[in-house]
Amino acid sequence: MVSVLNTVDTAHEDMVHDAQLDYYGTKLATCSSDRSVKVFDVRNGQQTLISDLAGHEGPVWQLAWAHPMFGNTLASCGYDRKVIIWKENNGTWGKIYEYTNHDSSVNSVAFAPHEFGLLLACGSSDGTISIISSTGDGTWDSKKINNAHSIGCNAVSWAPAVTPNSLFDTGIRQQPVKRIVSGGCDNLVKIWREEEGQWIEEQKLDGHSDWVRDVAWAPSIGLPKSIIATCSQDCRVIIWTNDGSNTTWVSKVLQKFNDVVWHVSWSITGNILAVSGGDNKVSLWKESTEGQWVCISDVNKGQGQISEDKDRENQQN
Repeated sequence: MVSVLNTVDTAHEDMVHDAQLDYYGTKLATCSSDRSVKVFDVRNGQQTLISDLAGHEGPVWQLAWAHPMFGNTLASCGYDRKVIIWKENNGTWGKIYEYTNHDSSVNSVAFAPHEFGLLLACGSSDGTISIISSTGDGTWDSKKINNAHSIGCNAVSWAPAVTPNSLFDTGIRQQPVKRIVSGGCDNLVKIWREEEGQWIEEQKLDGHSDWVRDVAWAPSIGLPKSIIATCSQDCRVIIWTNDGSNTTWVSKVLQKFNDVVWHVSWSITGNILAVSGGDNKVSLWKESTEGQWVCISDVNKGQGQISEDKDRENQQN
């Protein structure tokens, strides 16, 4: 059973939409409908506000930390169509880049594995996915996957840089391929692959009957197969697996929940899945040796989650 170790009073003036710990679990970033992003030091069970970042002109939906090899770097996205990248320099947080090339709410941001450099994927209600990359000299490049999802893209997640079974018998590692999984308002899950500088649709996974709200590609450390978790307004979580021997992804419904499922997130080892939704609970799931997914913990999140996420849904679309 998982228990609550600590609570953080963020002092946000409106609903909190996302909270993300950094790589080492010492900093917590939060974002809210009050248009702000806050960074806290949460070491030793204490919480100290480090910075209150202002730059968005509407609700801020999601946050993503970059790998620490790029310093303390944080991305945020929101209803104002903006993606902002923040960085700490000598103890002071500030904006280092602002991307404004979306035509509607930006709903999801995710940094790529550090092996690929400083890359950020962004999914928007305008139906496109943007890939923003740092050139290393203070400037940024961007590419766009147009018409990625009709009506809108709700979530993006990167595949690991090292795929399962990616070593030849000689021990030489295959060249890693950049892949992204996305979910949208067309009820579809799609896998995208970069090929000769362009992003192409590799797979279309059709298993949900309502908007896909979140996608999460599992880390591949020690895993013999690729695993993707997706969740939807159809109240279901689906586990998609691929053993690498062919292009077919096999789907298995984790469970039909009693309410909308908003978020899925993997542990760093990729063997435990956290699920949260409109039932005000977080549940943890693990695959048994028989290949069945079982609930190993169920945590009550408290009140307010239903209204918070429905408010977000209404504003996005």
